[in-house]
Amino acid sequence: MQATSLGAEDMVVTDLIARHELPIAVATLDTRLLHAQTLALIPVIERHYGVVVERFSPRDEAVVDFVRTHGENAMYDSIEQRKRCCAIRKLEPLSRMLKERSAWVTGMRREQSTTRGTVAFSEPDEAGRTKFNPLADWSWADVWHYIAVNDVPYNALHDQFFPSIGCAPCTRAIAAGEDFRAGRWWWEDENAKECGLHVKN
Repeated sequence: MQATSLGAEDMVVTDLIARHELPIAVATLDTRLLHAQTLALIPVIERHYGVVVERFSPRDEAVVDFVRTHGENAMYDSIEQRKRCCAIRKLEPLSRMLKERSAWVTGMRREQSTTRGTVAFSEPDEAGRTKFNPLADWSWADVWHYIAVNDVPYNALHDQFFPSIGCAPCTRAIAAGEDFRAGRWWWEDENAKECGLHVKN
């Protein structure tokens, strides 16, 4: 199973899967807070590659309860509240995505952030599945060279200075010279900038 965030790196992985006709399903987390440009990429992928992108969304009742209790902008109140939101919208759907799977593939790269600086090409996750990160040692330039040479479709937000794309309330464009993930949870401490999908306890 490829767990795609629909960002540039993951589009490279999707292209490689399709190009080599690998028997790997493609799935994404529709958090219900994604940018319109991100959602618009899903039908493009399906047409371009002839695959179905499986969508896993948070449970409606959990989202409604969280918003009713903490408000629509609770992610800005504290790291704890933001992580609760991520747990509902990302971690729980991911657990369903990976249920009964023995392995998964991501587009994680070491260059993305200090917290990802030691990403291995393969590693066990907390459930004992093998997690493959085939682009671990790729640079941002490598990613865009591949996209250009192979005419890979990509998220339109990348053209608006969004190198890292997540939920709309938690992602902004970056300025020249800013860190790659500066647009993610920009109000938080640098070391907190993960949602939990790729962090080991």
